[in-house]
Amino acid sequence: QVQLVESGGGLAQAGGSLRLSCAASGRTFSSFTVGWFRQAPGTEREFVGGITSAGGRTYYANSVKGRFTISRDNAKNTVYLLMNNLKPEDTAVYYCAAQGPWGIGIPMAETSYNYWGQGTQVTVSS
Repeated sequence: QVQLVESGGGLAQAGGSLRLSCAASGRTFSSFTVGWFRQAPGTEREFVGGITSAGGRTYYANSVKGRFTISRDNAKNTVYLLMNNLKPEDTAVYYCAAQGPWGIGIPMAETSYNYWGQGTQVTVSS
């Protein structure tokens, strides 16, 4: 079992930055691919980006590419989502999810992920 807890959400102004954290406990987290997803009111949950187990590769949705950066510190069992140049359309509940152990690639489909956090709200004002 892997338990995931997101933190770092809150209110930001357009053009500002926030850093979300996804802290894991349980099984060896370093063997899991981690994805970030978000869900705005009235919409389906969408893939934001992900990072491979060793952190050697990342992948981002086009809507956040160049603005968001995912990293991980396996010694701290934590994955980060740094969000720069925030836009009002980034407002959503953000979730981290883990796939593994030893998954392949960085899946974009929710169903590929075994474990989910509870989500953290990000609100961007214009």
